[in-house]
Amino acid sequence: MSNSLNLSVIILTFNEEIHLRRCLENARQISDHVFVVDCFSTDRTVEIAHELGAQVFQHHWENNYAKQFNWALQNLPIRTDWILRLDADEYLFPETIAELRQVLPDLPQEITSLSLPLARIWMGRKMRYGTGRIILKRFFRNGIGHIEERLMDEHVVTTSGNDLCLRGEFADDNLNDLSWWTRKHVDYAVREAGDLLNLEFNLLGNTEEALSQVTGQAGTKRRKKLHYAKLPLFWRSFAYFIYRYFLRGGFLDGREGFLWHFLQGFWYRTLVDAKVLEIKKACGSDPEKIKALLQEKYHISLH
Repeated sequence: MSNSLNLSVIILTFNEEIHLRRCLENARQISDHVFVVDCFSTDRTVEIAHELGAQVFQHHWENNYAKQFNWALQNLPIRTDWILRLDADEYLFPETIAELRQVLPDLPQEITSLSLPLARIWMGRKMRYGTGRIILKRFFRNGIGHIEERLMDEHVVTTSGNDLCLRGEFADDNLNDLSWWTRKHVDYAVREAGDLLNLEFNLLGNTEEALSQVTGQAGTKRRKKLHYAKLPLFWRSFAYFIYRYFLRGGFLDGREGFLWHFLQGFWYRTLVDAKVLEIKKACGSDPEKIKALLQEKYHISLH
């Protein structure tokens, strides 16, 4: 008898051969309906996906995670009641899978999404301190959820019903080296800068409306980010690192913890502030000039 749940798994990929086998073997424990939406990988990603029985679809990347995932929701032949958003470097822990098998089949209709705690794995070590318990919505009923269109920190938004938080965790466990990680975050920095500038200057004119659409921990985090966007440049990145590493106990995670909080909590945030300063020097506080520069120089659209 199949252990498959009434669930489809959607995984977006580009050159993910280092992660995909682990991710797919994990996903196939709970679903016979695994979809890989690839954007023309040049490594063995597609070959591995076919080998492990995933349905593969190709779609050009539009420089936006939400657009890619929402395209998948609109175009994949999904027939199951539930959908799981899973990145290629993520997986569910065995106890989470066991809990899901017990809970999912008997959920009442008013439960339309499931959230679960994130376990951050960095250089092979689980980060236990510094950032608090992070809860993310990853399961949702078919037809009820989508990914909000943002430059960074995209979340699943559901249009009705209630959310249930599972006890079991899922892991974010990237296996690439530090050179890859830093290059990726150099690219992320300008997108994060655009997001902060949008919050600071309300570039789209809908900051309050966007905040109201995201509830729970994600909404709380977004409101904190709005406050962060109004703090002085560079001081805020330094204060954030001190808060995470010393006040929230990040130092308790040893050498790996220091690297994680220094690189992600200070170096990256300082780089973001440097991009914000660069853009402000070029555009001042003119929202239209900022939007035009992001579009023309970095191909980032805020429309």
